[in-house]
Amino acid sequence: MKIIIPMAGRGSRLRPHTLTIPKPLLPVSGKPIVQRIVEDLAEALDEPVEEVAFVIGDFGAEAEAQLQEIAAKVGAKCSIYTQDIPHGPGHAILCAKPSLSGNCIVAFADTLFKANFSFDPKEDGIIWCQKVEDPSSFGVVKTDENNVITEFVEKSPTFVSDLAIVGLYYVRDGERLRETLQHMVDNDIRDKGEFQITTALELLKNNGVKFRSAQIEEWLDCGNKDNVVATNRRMLQLKQDKEKLVADSVTLENAILIPPCFIGENVVIRNSVVGPHVSLGHNSTVEQSVISDAVIQNDTVVRHANLSHSMLGNKVDYEGNKSEISIGDYSEYK
Repeated sequence: MKIIIPMAGRGSRLRPHTLTIPKPLLPVSGKPIVQRIVEDLAEALDEPVEEVAFVIGDFGAEAEAQLQEIAAKVGAKCSIYTQDIPHGPGHAILCAKPSLSGNCIVAFADTLFKANFSFDPKEDGIIWCQKVEDPSSFGVVKTDENNVITEFVEKSPTFVSDLAIVGLYYVRDGERLRETLQHMVDNDIRDKGEFQITTALELLKNNGVKFRSAQIEEWLDCGNKDNVVATNRRMLQLKQDKEKLVADSVTLENAILIPPCFIGENVVIRNSVVGPHVSLGHNSTVEQSVISDAVIQNDTVVRHANLSHSMLGNKVDYEGNKSEISIGDYSEYK
């Protein structure tokens, strides 16, 4: 099995946090979003992951090294491809052309999921979906009584279906997907100005490929600050009995820790209450503060604060009385 992860987007709705780090590498409950995707899929699949192929923008050597480590953690080969100019999700997948062969899962690094990912790899394809109230901003599918997909439609202004595609796909024949995407690019077959994955899937369906829809239990969005904080909260709840979330090197001095929380290595918490639902990155310090429902990254200092529903980046020095705040890396607020 191969996992293809397109992740070249700018993450503009998450600024200022994505000015210095790609959105898929932002931490949620102590691990980058994309690492959680890879590990959750690898754990759920019935066969080993042979390769993880990442399609990135101009992320730099440090980010690429981090992706190499993520693939290595699941025992997989790491391939990194670059999408220089964004031409849509179908084009992003095609950028990983050398890796599109055999059994492939395509997972866009925008969201996290709670789902039963067990399936028969002999099936032609699986498209994971969830019902939504307003499907106009999503690609959707129509299905028959056996959950076989009869139509793929991209962001229709008129109602077609409320089964939204969540950005997770399985194809048994990666070569056919590659050939179809290449055909679209060669013939400039676009929808809404871009090369869409839904167009490729519709073409494959019309050529005899049978896709089945599968439901996910929860769809956890990471598109903006509020959604990241909410997803962090939910992931801490899901992982508290499965992962070691509090490092042994944490120092608590006259402090109360209310689980679930992720507390990284060499964190110091003094005269403070932290939790529930706080992720506090490595080498950070909290003093004389009350913090709940927050994502705070590495090497950050928080003093005299009462924070909730907040995100603080790496190497932030924060002291203040705001109850909710979003501060990017290398910032000082006093």
